[in-house]
Amino acid sequence: MTAAAEDARSLSASVRARPPLLQSEQAQGLALISPTFLYALVLLLLPIAVVIAHSFWTQDYLTIDRSFTLANYREALTDPMYRDLLARSVSVSLAVSVAAVVLGYPAAYFISFHGGRHKNLWLFIIMVPFWTSYLLRVMAWKVILGYQGVLNTGLMGLGILDEPSTALLYNTSAVVIALTHAWAAFAILPIYVSLEKIDRSLLEAARDLGDGPLQSFLRVTLPLSLPGVIAALLIVMIPTVGDYITPRLVGGTEGIMIANAIQSQFGRSANWPLGAALSVTTMIVVSLTACIVVLAIKALARVVR
Repeated sequence: MTAAAEDARSLSASVRARPPLLQSEQAQGLALISPTFLYALVLLLLPIAVVIAHSFWTQDYLTIDRSFTLANYREALTDPMYRDLLARSVSVSLAVSVAAVVLGYPAAYFISFHGGRHKNLWLFIIMVPFWTSYLLRVMAWKVILGYQGVLNTGLMGLGILDEPSTALLYNTSAVVIALTHAWAAFAILPIYVSLEKIDRSLLEAARDLGDGPLQSFLRVTLPLSLPGVIAALLIVMIPTVGDYITPRLVGGTEGIMIANAIQSQFGRSANWPLGAALSVTTMIVVSLTACIVVLAIKALARVVR
């Protein structure tokens, strides 16, 4: 028997000696992640399933009728108030996510390409504001944008305004500004990670082939960083739709979003089925919007390249 045949026989015997479940690395990986998967299944999918079930029921004060009905979805989709709130929420979340990416991309680019040995320090500086309470940061914007706030006082001191403006606070623009500041770091970090993964030799090759700084950015850096851009858009867009604290504090009646209506149904109105239907409708609309955004970015990237 040759040495090669002997090695093959010994390898086959060792494989047969293993437990059937652990005969492949894939099986070992599944064995490792299965507890985590079950944990996520219980804590994520089970609450969503409960919300979906409630959306098909009705409630009369404290009594829930578990008879199947689509009345809640009919009201959520046909009531002009809920339609307007949902449209406003999606538009605000899109504006916030785009603003966060537009403002965060240069910061992430600077840290990745020009941060040098101080990259960790820059990232630390970006994360420092998040050591404070979210409510304090939102209230700070009330101080900045208020009638007697910092911005009005500064503009009056420069002679741009004769009297304080009431258009800075309690509107949709104030909500967009506050949410963009609150979620900017969550846009910077995934973009930074994506930029760090870019092979710098590709940029050198682009320059050797005659591309200028702008061309190499559009043809190499930007396309390769798109996964981070898409992740940043989704990370910012999805949570901002469900934010109801910021619209309540700085939005006023013009900045109220769908999350405020959902919170009201689960709280003061005590109509959990309608609140659940609004939640499910919002989840579906946001998911479809996210898919459209991702497809649009990929199509735009192909056009640019």
